[in-house]
Amino acid sequence: MVHMKLVKNWHEVLKDEIEKPYIQRLKDLLGRETGEVYPTEDLIFNAFGMTPYKDVKVVIMGQDPYHGLGQAHGMSFSVPPGVTAPPSLKNIFKELQSDVGIPEPETACLTSWAKQGVLLLNATLTVRASTPKSHYGMGWEEFTDAVIRKLGEREDPIVFLLWGRSAKEKCDHLLESSHHAILTAPHPSPFSAHTGFLGCRHFSKANEYLQKWGKEPIDWSVK
Repeated sequence: MVHMKLVKNWHEVLKDEIEKPYIQRLKDLLGRETGEVYPTEDLIFNAFGMTPYKDVKVVIMGQDPYHGLGQAHGMSFSVPPGVTAPPSLKNIFKELQSDVGIPEPETACLTSWAKQGVLLLNATLTVRASTPKSHYGMGWEEFTDAVIRKLGEREDPIVFLLWGRSAKEKCDHLLESSHHAILTAPHPSPFSAHTGFLGCRHFSKANEYLQKWGKEPIDWSVK
């Protein structure tokens, strides 16, 4: 059985959600999974442990975890220290350099962003090895919808960076409040990055919103 190991501050926000019947069904489905599952159980909720609810300034919405060995560690687009940046992340780094002048980093681990209030959230929090989107429809989307809804209810404004159609479609109906900033662009995948992700300037735009709101901007250098 998979245990829901949400840190206390997020558990308090989502306590009603994790008591719903679909959560038990999700646990049962994960418990019956015969293939290798990424990330490891202790890292499924890594993004929540890194970025407390009250500290969220920016949300970067991903799809599902990396499905290659050693890549997923519970934060969208990020990989553990020592792992080579996958193609989408390489394009994110290209835009980072173009937008705010940060050279390609030596590490592809985005923990330094998460610790500043960037919630790196995937729509589904697990995946079967070598099988992208294999855990869609199991219940994770309902859970992460609740996460977005709770963030949307916050009076304290947040910048949402929605890259790709699925991220935009997921969040559109959940973020009806106009006081948040919602920036959209194509996905940074090699298949679509050149159709508008590269050149979107979301990193500098996010900081412009944060400074307008009287918040500390994000240091986007990766270290």
